[in-house]
This record gives sequence, C-alpha cells and structure tokens, in this order.
Amino acid sequence: MASKHSTWHIVTVKLAILLVFASACDQAQVASSETDGAKLYQSICATCHGADGKPSAAMVARLNVRDLTSPELRARITPALVEQQVRKGSKNKLMPSFEGVFTDEQIKAIAKYVASDAFRR
Repeated sequence: MASKHSTWHIVTVKLAILLVFASACDQAQVASSETDGAKLYQSICATCHGADGKPSAAMVARLNVRDLTSPELRARITPALVEQQVRKGSKNKLMPSFEGVFTDEQIKAIAKYVASDAFRR
C-alpha cells in the first residue's frame, strides 16, 4: 500500500511543479527585458517562496519549498549558491531549472537580490 501512496505523491508533486513552472515561464516571457532582481523575484519566485521569502505552510508541506528567511540558510547563502539553484534547480528536482527561462543577466540579478539582506529577519 505504501508503494501506491508514494507513486501518487510523486505524480501529484510533479504535476504541481509543472503547473508552477508553466505559470512562471509565461510570466518570464512577459518580463524578458526586466533586470531588476527584486521585480523578477516578485513576479516569478514569490509564487513558491512567498513575497517576503517565507513560503506558505501549504507550499512547505506539499513541495518542501525552502524558507529564504531561515537563519540556517541566511548563514550560508551566497549569490553563487542562489544562481546555481535557479540555473540547475534543486538536487531533489522539486525546484525546476529556470535556465533558458531567464537570461543570464536576470539569473544574476535574482541571485544577488535573494542573497542580499532583503530576507534577513
């Protein structure tokens, strides 16, 4: 029985990610000339991570979305770490890659913004 539940959970999570990613792609194309990291974050990343970097309880429970305000993350976050996550997605594949959705300049702007003090509590 656990196997069927696990399969259902994986399919549900993949579907949710696909829907978020499709929405983000549409928005990214609208903002293809935008290079302000804060504006890009608010238009795309906030969908999962929350406007203030703190995801909703539902996003954490369903997709294990990372809290960008957590002291543990803030202690080790760098623009390079964020840039890699945005480009390649998470190792567990719950966060998709946004390489090709964002330009290099946009990825660097988002990484700089997320690694800044914007989300420090």
